[in-house]
Formats: sequence, C-alpha cells, structure tokens
Amino acid sequence: MNITVTCRHMDMTEALREHATARVKESLAEFPRVEDVHVILEVQRKINHVAEVVVRAKNHVHAEGTHTSKDMYASIDEAIVKVHRQLRRSRDRVQDHKHSIGLGEAEAQLA
Repeated sequence: MNITVTCRHMDMTEALREHATARVKESLAEFPRVEDVHVILEVQRKINHVAEVVVRAKNHVHAEGTHTSKDMYASIDEAIVKVHRQLRRSRDRVQDHKHSIGLGEAEAQLA
C-alpha cells in the first residue's frame, strides 16, 4: 500500500505525517486490495483544518472522505473513518451477491 501525504497552504510536520500514515495503516489493514492512499491536508482561512483521504484499490474501487474541523488530527481521523465505512460497504455489497446454497436447499430445488 502506497501512502502519500500532501499539504496545502501549510508546512508539513513530521508528527502530522506519522499520525496520518499510522491511522491509515491501522484502519485499512483489513482491506488487502488497497493499492494507493493519498492524504491531503489543508488549512482554510487559518481556522478550518480540512483532511481529505482518497483511496484506490483493485477492480476500480475508489473511495473518498473529507472532514473539516478546528483540529487537524480530528479531521484526519474522521476522514479515515468515512473512507473505512465506504470500503466496508463496497466489500459487503460484493459479498452479499455471492449466495451459497446449502445441502438442504439444493435438495429442495431439485425436487
């Protein structure tokens, strides 16, 4: 998994980079098909801290999460939670379409 952290209108600190990469690795560890993660951090008008997380995975899976708050660390955490929720929903949709037939159901369909 490639993780890229980018900043707009602010200086990147090592603490922000480490926090973002650690949270991404921790949260998206259950999705082995994730290829690229791009975390974009931005400050708007010196008040709003915006974190945007863009995830690309195999089979054209794409998820984005954006959150704005007064604290950059909270914005990063909430954006990652949004992306995690989208990926989980996407995976569950694929798995729900694959129905397995039990032995009792198979015998009932043949009769």
